[in-house]
Amino acid sequence: MNGREERLQIMLSLEELATVDNFRFANRMPTRAAAVRELLKLGLASAGITPGDGSRSRDYGVFSRGPQGHTDGDDDPSPS
Repeated sequence: MNGREERLQIMLSLEELATVDNFRFANRMPTRAAAVRELLKLGLASAGITPGDGSRSRDYGVFSRGPQGHTDGDDDPSPS
């Protein structure tokens, strides 16, 4: 095994795909997948996230997370 057991499928606009391809060719990468992995690594590093740092996907949600789970951003669970 090579450590790549999971498949991730994403949809990109033509402009996004062109940007990935430009990055790939500028950096002489063999495949789009290699370019995307490198871009993910660079993006996560720029956000201060490294593998094994204990970060969880729930730490990066769009909504606030309170005692009752995801909320609309209002930390007070009582109705208005």
